[in-house]
Amino acid sequence: MIGGRLKELRREKGYSLEYAAEKINVSRQTISKWESGETIPDVLKCKELADLYDISLDMLLVEEGENPEEKRTGKYLFGAVKVGERGQIVIPQRARKVFGIKPGDMLIVLGDINQGLAIVSAGDFKDNFHLSSKHTEGENSGYD
Repeated sequence: MIGGRLKELRREKGYSLEYAAEKINVSRQTISKWESGETIPDVLKCKELADLYDISLDMLLVEEGENPEEKRTGKYLFGAVKVGERGQIVIPQRARKVFGIKPGDMLIVLGDINQGLAIVSAGDFKDNFHLSSKHTEGENSGYD
């Protein structure tokens, strides 16, 4: 499954086995084994491969021969981030690109004790909160 996709992506980028191996700190033989399906990369190396080929992790995992655009679900795994001393995180570059987040943008952090944290743009939050608050106040918003 992933082997053919890895070979396809490497060739599309024009990368040699050696170049790809060097970029993610593995041997040429490891890349070759992944591409032949003899072994598969772990999830951390899959993330590094997705970054190398400038695609999301879900796009890396489409079946060989499938149209990746048909496989898109709108859900992504951008990787892990480390929380700094003061609670700061760095939003991965690919996530910023996909969601159009630019320096200076205002984001809202929401939380649910059972479902975790979410980050949304302040504009989207304001638009959705406005509809939600109208609806809960008994006004007919047309969104029943």
